[in-house]
Amino acid sequence: MVSTSHAPIVSVMMDAPGQLLHMDTIGPARVQSVGGKWYVLVIVDDFSRYSWVFFMATKDEAFQHFRGTPSQVQGEDGHIFEDESDNDNDDDEVGSAGERTTRSKVTTHDVCANFAFVASFEPKDVSHALTDESWINAMHEELENFERNKVWTLVEPHSGHNIIRTKWVFKNKQNEDGLIVRNKARLVAQGFTQVEGLDFNETFAPVTRIEAIRLLLAFAASKGFKLYQMDVKNAFLNGFIQEEVYGKQPPGFENPDFTNHVFKLSKALYGLKQAPRARYDRLKNFLLAKGFTMGKVDKTLFVLKHGDNQLFVQIYVDDIIFGCSTHALVVEFAEAMCREFEMSMMGELSYFLGLQIKQTPQGTFVHQTKYTKDLLRRFKMENCKQISTPIGSTAVLDPVEDGEVVNQKEYRSMIGSLLYLTASRPDIQFVMCLCARFQASPRASHRQAVKRIMRYLNHTLEFGMWYSTSSSICLSGYSDADFGGCRIDRKSTSGTCHFLGTSLIAWSSRKQSSVAQSTAESEYVAAASCCSQILWLLSTLKDYGLTFEKVTLFCDNTSAINIAKNPVHHSRTKHIDICFHFLRDHVEKGDVELQFLDTKLQIADIFTKPLDSNRFAFLRGELGVIHPFGMV
Repeated sequence: MVSTSHAPIVSVMMDAPGQLLHMDTIGPARVQSVGGKWYVLVIVDDFSRYSWVFFMATKDEAFQHFRGTPSQVQGEDGHIFEDESDNDNDDDEVGSAGERTTRSKVTTHDVCANFAFVASFEPKDVSHALTDESWINAMHEELENFERNKVWTLVEPHSGHNIIRTKWVFKNKQNEDGLIVRNKARLVAQGFTQVEGLDFNETFAPVTRIEAIRLLLAFAASKGFKLYQMDVKNAFLNGFIQEEVYGKQPPGFENPDFTNHVFKLSKALYGLKQAPRARYDRLKNFLLAKGFTMGKVDKTLFVLKHGDNQLFVQIYVDDIIFGCSTHALVVEFAEAMCREFEMSMMGELSYFLGLQIKQTPQGTFVHQTKYTKDLLRRFKMENCKQISTPIGSTAVLDPVEDGEVVNQKEYRSMIGSLLYLTASRPDIQFVMCLCARFQASPRASHRQAVKRIMRYLNHTLEFGMWYSTSSSICLSGYSDADFGGCRIDRKSTSGTCHFLGTSLIAWSSRKQSSVAQSTAESEYVAAASCCSQILWLLSTLKDYGLTFEKVTLFCDNTSAINIAKNPVHHSRTKHIDICFHFLRDHVEKGDVELQFLDTKLQIADIFTKPLDSNRFAFLRGELGVIHPFGMV
């Protein structure tokens, strides 16, 4: 007899996950692994090509792994994973199993690589973590970093010193596709046990505003250069502390010969109250020594001038964004950082603070599709009926006293999750601020309004902000107000937005602090709020080497414009709080120029009141919130 291979299968025979699994066991290996494993079990789902890789000490462990696989094959939603592919072949038919594998963004190779080297669970405590090889390695890596950075010294405890407790924190780090790429074990100090004046003094450290991140993205897109990111590994371990601080030995890793000894810290640990300040000072001093200049207003922005070129570095805790029109400066900076600090990630900017960023020759697209999908899945709204607006044009939200009381914790969780989404979705800013006013006593009508937002997000799942390379470098602002819009206290709602060319970089929707007595007053207060943001942007843009003689502020109320230009107090203005009259001062100085704009073209209108679907879609497009297929 002559053995022959089976004929190749060129069609997908299964119509759902879990109907057919392919399994094979490999081993024994020539060399035993560090965790004492000799064999490898590989399981592949025929329909999806999703794979599991298990490492075993003996072959008889295979059945136990196989028993747990069916429950993972089909989850609550009936699927193994969602195909988040962003290529242009989404509408093509899949003709073979091979094509299905290559077209999926989450490939079999990626899944195998992840399952082979990382654990898929997060331990509840250190005793749980010590049962898994991957988490043991992660904890050893953390402690090795401590030794390498000379963070502490083992000493005998002294009376009169506060001994700070420590604990392990375990977190699985994921990429933008939702795949686990790293098991991170971090030893943190329990800062609440610190005593002020004894263990710490100064604790303040500047943090980047989200507007500064968007400003850098818009500026880089308009100048046509790419941004890169890096992650300083154990950033807080690079900060020296001045105080004499003592901490307990790491749980599960106590020295058996000196069980009663404690660690004297020479560098900051995560959790210490002075750790952020120590880390920032360490990084700031390094950059200043390299010739960088710190921003006058934004203290997390550093600029290096090299002839006609500038290298921009934006710091957010241990994450760093940097870019320059000259690639040589980028490479030189990256090498300098690697020599001074240990870096755990470096490459083109693609995922930062939950923002998914896609840089193309035509511009930059910023979205939160992954976060939106996770949010809808968490609140069981992924299959909800879609709708074209986040709030009805005639919708009214009141503190209904006799309405059905809903779970306050769930409502606040919804609000908090959605508020983070406004970092790239200004189209839901107004309705989110409106719903957030009822967190103290939410009712069924309020929860229904929040669920409508999620229905709208399901309809615009992949929408995001577009920063075009063809955008000019000019600053402009829009302000609008809805007079007496709040039905509870009759306070007006201010809406403002700011553009760098055609790129939206800042916006707000806020209820005014006092009741306006006229439409002109509410519009004047909104314009003053817009002016204050313009002044911050002007100061920040000076660090980018940009100066503007006059910034245009568009307002659709002629009375408010005349009040700003008129230095005389009269019956229409004497009741306006004096703090808002700084707008008049900057109009006189020439920093800001108020221009009338027809109400139909007032972009800030979307931040003040509910709109019908046609008006809402028009203003959303004017903001630059589009579907990725609409990028031009």
